[in-house]
Amino acid sequence: MARDERPSAAETPRQAIRRWLAAAPHTAHELSALVHLPEKEVVPHLEHLARSLRGAGKRLEIEPARCRDCGYVFRDRRRLGRPSACPRCRSQHLSAPVFRVAGKVPT
Repeated sequence: MARDERPSAAETPRQAIRRWLAAAPHTAHELSALVHLPEKEVVPHLEHLARSLRGAGKRLEIEPARCRDCGYVFRDRRRLGRPSACPRCRSQHLSAPVFRVAGKVPT
């Protein structure tokens, strides 16, 4: 499916998000453009997808957000949305977390 094509009527937004993440890593902002939903609506789908992937023997890998000014990495953040400010330097110049579907859950 080309980037500007809408998903088929038979495919739910969550199925489309899973398909895009299985193909390549994406931010929530990129996914919002691909599945034609606001970014705030993509985040709950990502949370549900993380739970449902575990049942399928896969996992949602998250490359955490990072402060572009001081380099702080949001490693322990549980929320999947974009953080608003760096806790170390208070900068709002942050990279977004990047998501991807990975093969097997480590044992």
